[in-house]
Amino acid sequence: MDIFEKLLYDRGPLGKHANVEEGYFMFPKLEGEIAPRMHFRGKEVLTWSLNNYLSLANHPEVREADAKGSKEWGLAYPMGARMMSGNTELHEQFEGQLAEFVGKESGMLLNYGYQGVVSIIDAVVDRKDVIIYDAESHACIVDGVRLHMGKRFVYPHNNIENLEKQLQRAQKLIEGTHGGILVITEGVFGMSGNLGKLDEIVALKDRYNFRLFVDDAHGFGTMGNTGAGIMEHFGIEDQIDLYFSTFAKSMALIGAFVAGEKHVIDYLRYNTRSQIFAKSLPMPLVIGGMKRLELLRNRPELKDNLWKIVNALQKGLRDRGFDLGTTQSPVTPVFLNGELMEAANLIVDLRENYGVFCSVVIYPVIPKGLIMLRLIPTASHTLDDVDITIKAFEAVKEKLQNGDYSTTEFADFSVNSSK
Repeated sequence: MDIFEKLLYDRGPLGKHANVEEGYFMFPKLEGEIAPRMHFRGKEVLTWSLNNYLSLANHPEVREADAKGSKEWGLAYPMGARMMSGNTELHEQFEGQLAEFVGKESGMLLNYGYQGVVSIIDAVVDRKDVIIYDAESHACIVDGVRLHMGKRFVYPHNNIENLEKQLQRAQKLIEGTHGGILVITEGVFGMSGNLGKLDEIVALKDRYNFRLFVDDAHGFGTMGNTGAGIMEHFGIEDQIDLYFSTFAKSMALIGAFVAGEKHVIDYLRYNTRSQIFAKSLPMPLVIGGMKRLELLRNRPELKDNLWKIVNALQKGLRDRGFDLGTTQSPVTPVFLNGELMEAANLIVDLRENYGVFCSVVIYPVIPKGLIMLRLIPTASHTLDDVDITIKAFEAVKEKLQNGDYSTTEFADFSVNSSK
C-alpha cells in the first residue's frame, strides 16, 4: 500500500470531522485587533477563546517594543542556532530576567513551548530512568514521554496516593538499572483549570528520590502574588527542579523558557536537540518578550483586572447552577449534558444569535454525553461582558434542556434564527 493511500480513508480522530464545515467548528478565523470583541464570519462576537490572560497582545507599550525591535533588527537576526552563531547578549539577559523572576538560578530560552517540552524530556532521561506523569498532562508532555526508551508510569489525575504507588514501583526498578526518577505534571491544567497538587507531590520527596518537572503554561503570569506562577502560589520555589512556561499565554508571544539549577540548565543548553538544531529566537521576539516581562512584573493591575473578571464570571455562572468542575484558575470550563449534534447546534446558536464565541470540547477529550464550553477571561474583559455572557449561557442551557438542539443534522448557520 502507498503510505499516503491510507490517509484518504483514515483521517484521524479530528480529521474525520473535516467535512463538517471546516472553518466554523475547526480552523475558525477570528479577525481584527486581538481584543474581547473581534469579528467571526463578518459579525462582531464577544470572544472568550484567546489565552491573552493579561491583555498584553495589544498593549501600547508592547506594540511599540515589537515595532521598534522589528525595525531595528528585522526578523532574521540572529542567524543560526544559539550554539553556532545565533547567540546575543540580549538573549542571555532575557534568560537571566526570567530565571530571577521565578526564583531559579538559571534559565534557557526555547523557540516553541511544545517542542521545548518534548526535547527537554528527551535530553534529561535515558533508558535506565523512569518517568511518572499525570494522566491529564498536555500533549507535549505525552509526546515527550513517548520518546522515552525506558519505563514510564502514569497516575490518575492528581491522585497522590496512586502517584506514591508508582514511585514505589519505580524505586524498585531503578535499584536494578541504577537510573533515576522524573515526575512530570502541570501547574495549571489547561482543560479543567484545576491545579496540580504540587505541595503534596513535593512532600513525597521526604520518602522518595525523584526530580520534578512542571509545565506551568497557564500559571505563569496568572498565579502567585506577583504572577511568578504556581511555585510562588504554593511557596515551593526550591522544590520544583525544572520549571517551564510558554510565552503563548500570559506573554502573548511565541517562545518559551525553562529554569532550574545552573548545572542542569547548562546541560540542557548542550543537549536539547530542538534548540541545538534550530535557528535562534529572532531578536524582535526577545525584545518584545523583555517588555512583556517588565509589564508583568511592574503592573500588578493587569493580574488584578484579570482576577476581577475571573471571579465575577465564575461566581455568576456557579450562582446560576452551572457546573464549572474543579477549576482553581482563570481557565473556566462549563459542563453541560449533551451529545455531538447538540453541542454543534448550541455553538452555532451561541455564536450566531447571542454573539458569544468560545471553544467547545467533546468526546474523546471528555467523557461521552458531556459538552464543555471553555472560557478564557482576560484583563481587558469588562463586567458588562460577563453579564452578557452569563445571560447567553442561561438561554442556551434552557434550550439544550428543552431539546431544541436535538436534531439529526447540523444547524444551518448561514441563516440566523430568531432568539
